Amino acid sequence: MESMRRRPVMSVIGNSGQLPPEVAEVAHELGRRAVNAGFRIASGGLDGVMEAVSRGARQAAGWSEGSVVGILPSLNADSANPYVDIAMPTGIGLARNALVVAMADVVVAVRGGTGTLSEAAMAWQFGKPVIALVGLGGWSEELAGRQLDPRQDGVVQPAASAAEAVAKALEVLGR
Repeated sequence: MESMRRRPVMSVIGNSGQLPPEVAEVAHELGRRAVNAGFRIASGGLDGVMEAVSRGARQAAGWSEGSVVGILPSLNADSANPYVDIAMPTGIGLARNALVVAMADVVVAVRGGTGTLSEAAMAWQFGKPVIALVGLGGWSEELAGRQLDPRQDGVVQPAASAAEAVAKALEVLGR
């Protein structure tokens, strides 16, 4: 029997709340392109970047049930955005950020505030590749091209577009 290859997980981190239209558009395109490239999408499952990337993933031609996972801070599965296929209520608040990045094969930051900063730092500590979209502001802009600390080689990989972020994700995973 041929062994089945696990679909890689791209965790997308970024702002919650209302997004500028250009940020929502990039996050939407990232979700669509990532799923079409064979990724499963994971996020914090709420609004903002999390919803935009989930919507894009859900609208991808390559979407199938289970392609979009939301790791929720509360115990309420109904708090997930409407595009999440698998809602995982945790009841652990912001500590769920560790789960979002721990399940990733690669992490992509889209703009973001302090939650995104903490997730990027944890991803780095966990040895996960981190890609940061540039041109949108926020922590992804600040972290792009930087080595977060000397205990690990490399830098946070900058990407100027959703297409470049997906290409870099495939490259770092050797696919």
